[in-house]
Amino acid sequence: QVPLVEIDGMKTVQTRAILSYIAGKYNLYGKDLKERALTDTYVEGITDLMQMILMFAFSPPEAKEKNLASIAEKATKRYFSAFAKVSDSAEVPVKLVLTVIKKFPKDMNILAVQAFKMKMSNMPTIKKSLQPGSRRKPPPDERYVATVMEIFKV
Repeated sequence: QVPLVEIDGMKTVQTRAILSYIAGKYNLYGKDLKERALTDTYVEGITDLMQMILMFAFSPPEAKEKNLASIAEKATKRYFSAFAKVSDSAEVPVKLVLTVIKKFPKDMNILAVQAFKMKMSNMPTIKKSLQPGSRRKPPPDERYVATVMEIFKV
């Protein structure tokens, strides 16, 4: 399952579990309950933003432009502005998180992960299976879209 992080001899999946473990390990989760709650608030905000972006793929064609504009506006005004305010705050050590990430080996670095993803997705057999209409990735029909919308209660 992805995401998967191997750390301290264990394999951890699920974004929230991974973030909690790394935050605890590197003392990034805050010094008290108030700071932890604030950190959780921002993690949940990122989760909300990611869900909006993921659901965009299921927008009907006539609504895509409007939905994209809405996501961009919310991301800029609501989420990114809130994240920018907290990045200089001593309460939530965002800069410390970035410092810790830079200390990870190159193969753990996000840019390396993105490069790996690009390399893998360009391999001929994988590239073919990622194409719309392939047996592995059928185009989302009405039933598929309805199922996803029901699961996410959209």
